[in-house]
Amino acid sequence: METNSLRGLLDEYAELEGQLADPSVHADQARARRLGRRYAELKPVIKAINELETAREDVTAARELAGEDASFAAEAEELAERIPALESKLTELLLPRDPYDGSDVLMEIKSGAGGEESALFAGDLLRMYLRYAERLGWKAEVLDATDSDLGGFKDVTVSIKSRGSDPDGVWARLKFEGGVHRVQRVPATESQGRIHTSAAGVLIYPEPEEVEVEIDQNDLRIDVFRSSGPGGQSVNTTDSAVRITHVPTGIVVSCQNEKSQIQNRARALLVLQARLQAIAEEEAATKAADTRRSQVRTVDRSERVRTYNFPENRISDHRVNYKANNLDQVLDGELAAVLDALATADREERLAAHG
Repeated sequence: METNSLRGLLDEYAELEGQLADPSVHADQARARRLGRRYAELKPVIKAINELETAREDVTAARELAGEDASFAAEAEELAERIPALESKLTELLLPRDPYDGSDVLMEIKSGAGGEESALFAGDLLRMYLRYAERLGWKAEVLDATDSDLGGFKDVTVSIKSRGSDPDGVWARLKFEGGVHRVQRVPATESQGRIHTSAAGVLIYPEPEEVEVEIDQNDLRIDVFRSSGPGGQSVNTTDSAVRITHVPTGIVVSCQNEKSQIQNRARALLVLQARLQAIAEEEAATKAADTRRSQVRTVDRSERVRTYNFPENRISDHRVNYKANNLDQVLDGELAAVLDALATADREERLAAHG
């Protein structure tokens, strides 16, 4: 922890404080939000720096006074014992952060092996995430969905946004959810009462705030069609739904929840941009040949990350050996303990790499 780098953070924090106090800055909401997130991100760091500096100053003062009054010697040692813990706390806060931790997210849930049962489970996962978002005061909105015959989802895309400038926003909490989620239960379609295993896939991307990937309009094929509800029943009388195909990659994105074709097109482009950004970053990481691969951060989507066992009311996250017998509560949105276990494993892995 170099003094110059800490001083730089203190100066940056003071500058941000001044900028956020300027009413003209808030005329640009996107800029104000970026500044607010960085300010909120630095706040605990600055508090830790000040606490450490104060503790060191108190130790120095107590030791000086001990030369005149021996009773201060014990106080000096007691104060000195606090310093290693404060230094460790500051070291943890100064670890390199995921640049997207404050970002909102786009999440896709797709049914997999298991037919209608998988589609029903995809619906269960969607409700779980929507209820968790509601608990935290986030805004969740379904952008596009393909229903199954029994009321589940073949695939669904949802946008989840935080309340504002929280440095640990939606991405920080949900970024480890990507992967294959497996369910074990007696399906609604099973007449013999046998337990079946099926799966659904979750893909999650940080929602871009600014254009980070250039999209050539010539690479896009855009089709419009009428929005439809369950069973193909028309819910719109105009061609407002939009399907965008990115020809070079074959990625197809559709959006039909807005009444306006323009709004649906903008939403679909946002989802496409997020997916292309994720592909670009994966390619960059591969080229960089980074040998440090986190057991949490790098999810192989061909392998299960979590199992939901209904007969035993058990949830298991296989990446961090987390198990709990409160599956009913988790599916009702009580995801905090599961997500905390993943975040703790990631933090410990980064601390070990830093050391």
